[in-house]
Amino acid sequence: MKKLVLVSLALIGFALTTDAQVISDNAIGLRMGDSDGFGAEISYQRALGDNNRLELDLGWRDGRSSNFDFDGFKLAGLYQWVYPLDGGFNWYVGAGGGIGSYSFQTDGMDKTDTFIFAAGDIGIEYDFEIPLLISLDFRPEIGFGDDAYNNNDLDFDIALSIRYQF
Repeated sequence: MKKLVLVSLALIGFALTTDAQVISDNAIGLRMGDSDGFGAEISYQRALGDNNRLELDLGWRDGRSSNFDFDGFKLAGLYQWVYPLDGGFNWYVGAGGGIGSYSFQTDGMDKTDTFIFAAGDIGIEYDFEIPLLISLDFRPEIGFGDDAYNNNDLDFDIALSIRYQF
């Protein structure tokens, strides 16, 4: 039992004290996924230190569901911690939130639904030797707002991103 505790503490300490990863100062690109009607987002990352950054994503979409036409936007902001894995691979975890709004027509009436949401984020990325970053992440989101467009649900967003680093 004593060995198990020591090994666990050593692994946790190793994970928290790994060498600082130098991440790009800025990255901009597309985050392509799907959660509750949003498919593509413009994504911007700004380094805040050697191993943490801020990510801002703006998504918009218009279309038709089985019941109504809709259009909307969603702005998300996440604080992320980045940890090196091997070579150009990193993994990251983060938390944040955002705001969104839908306009839709149902039963012959125009309606608008504005909501806020809390989000988590976990993912893996590969930093190429050229200024290109590709990542795959999982972002659970829980919305708070009017129930007209079902924004009080827990959504699971999985997305592939490609960003230019500068």
